[in-house]
Amino acid sequence: MGKVRVLQLCAVDFTVKNFLSDLVEFLEAKGLEVHVGCRRGEFWEWLLQRRFRMIDFPFTRGANPVANARALFVLYRYLKQHPFDIVHVHTPIVGVLGRLAAAGAQVPIRLYTAHGFYFHDDMRWAVRKAHIALERFAARFGHFIFTQSDEDRITAVRERITSPECIATIGNGIDTGRFSPERVPESERAALRQQMGLSENTPTIGIIARLVREKGVFELAEAVAQIRLHLPDVRVLQIGGALPSDRDDSTRRFRERLDALGIAPHFIFAGFRDDVPALMSLCNVYVLPSYREGMPRSILEAMAMGLPVVATRIRGCREEVVEGETGFLVPPRDVPQLADRLLRILTDREAARRMGEAGRRRAVAQFDRRLVLDRQWRVYQQLMQERGLSR
Repeated sequence: MGKVRVLQLCAVDFTVKNFLSDLVEFLEAKGLEVHVGCRRGEFWEWLLQRRFRMIDFPFTRGANPVANARALFVLYRYLKQHPFDIVHVHTPIVGVLGRLAAAGAQVPIRLYTAHGFYFHDDMRWAVRKAHIALERFAARFGHFIFTQSDEDRITAVRERITSPECIATIGNGIDTGRFSPERVPESERAALRQQMGLSENTPTIGIIARLVREKGVFELAEAVAQIRLHLPDVRVLQIGGALPSDRDDSTRRFRERLDALGIAPHFIFAGFRDDVPALMSLCNVYVLPSYREGMPRSILEAMAMGLPVVATRIRGCREEVVEGETGFLVPPRDVPQLADRLLRILTDREAARRMGEAGRRRAVAQFDRRLVLDRQWRVYQQLMQERGLSR
């Protein structure tokens, strides 16, 4: 028998590059033959250079029924023509389509990683119930669910999406060796400060987020407008941006709001970068004021870099940030509290140092990527053994 063939599926190649590449390389190292299916985008060539076996599928991140029906048919036909032993799906819409197609093609093992269920506490009751019903329906066509957040696991069992024995929390993991303040030489910091127009003493807030409303960037802008009354030279280092698949015009509206508040010069847009650890080393505090998250990796990266964190008190974030110890948690959309906690950290360097050190210790002890990969591998091994698949 040849190698066990695995197909990892997600919507866009951005997700592969930033969230799945560790898993792909880990499974390859374990002797599995891994292929990756998503929509071709700007990171496609980068992935090919890494020798990823990429397959272009017409997935979208929207709810267009015609487009999704087409994607479902294309994927089903591909799976019938190219048999796989394991299909592992990611992201909400592909999570549904992938399990349906894989079940129809009789793929022996069908896995789903919930990087954060789309439904959340602030949704209207009827909308939330509809999303839960969809997750419950899709789970009937899979064998096992990984959740990054333990709250998601508990919720999935409580809402009867799946049974307790068919779901496990794997957490989220990062390379705590790469994300380490000791790995960034002062010469690189100095060069980046000059590039970003920062001095060594500029109070700097870091954020890694797409420029969409649900990431809380508009609330951050309002908070910065308040903070600059106390710290006129405050800056926000914005890493990331909008993706072509994002479905609103938040980027344009956000920049218009910065202009209206008179704080556009306080924001530095670095775009998508590969030198994230070095950029984070320029910051004094990390912020993520999202409305919903799964288990945000950027918070863990910031903690590993020794930064205190201010985040919203939502699923995922509250499993990562320890209130008053590694940072602060604030209610979503609460601009005054967001501004207050950021200002408190920016003006108390000793407290910021203590929180940052505690965050680094927590990240290393609980959120190293090797722990997450090993948890998934144990499930892979169990299911492969049950179905008589060798590796």
